[in-house]
Amino acid sequence: MKRLVSRPFADTRLPSYIEKRILELRPRKTQIMIASEAGFISPNMLAMIKNGASKLPLDRVASLAKALECDPVMLFILALEQLDKNTTEQAIRQIFGVLVTENEAAWLEEIRRASDDSNPGLTSRGRSAIRGIFGR
Repeated sequence: MKRLVSRPFADTRLPSYIEKRILELRPRKTQIMIASEAGFISPNMLAMIKNGASKLPLDRVASLAKALECDPVMLFILALEQLDKNTTEQAIRQIFGVLVTENEAAWLEEIRRASDDSNPGLTSRGRSAIRGIFGR
């Protein structure tokens, strides 16, 4: 008889992000090494997060981000998506506002430099230009 494995978080973005980072770090780091660096007692926990069987505990985001060599804010955002969006994410946004990754912060700094720190509003022309950069 086959045992059914529950994967309640498989449809979130986090499992595929973690899988991609693990593949990008090979052969320099194995999944077992990453799990150990992140402080997981059992390497199986990382496998469970990667396949969507378990969510990433928020207290492990910083250590896993360091082990995966990725932006901790990005990982935190993906971990938040696995929680009850109506309460946790809303509370975090009320307290901290919009979370910004290192790459997004670099974009903001460049906008500030380009505008001579004039705090420009987002116009339809500016929105179109940004979307054009990303082919949208």
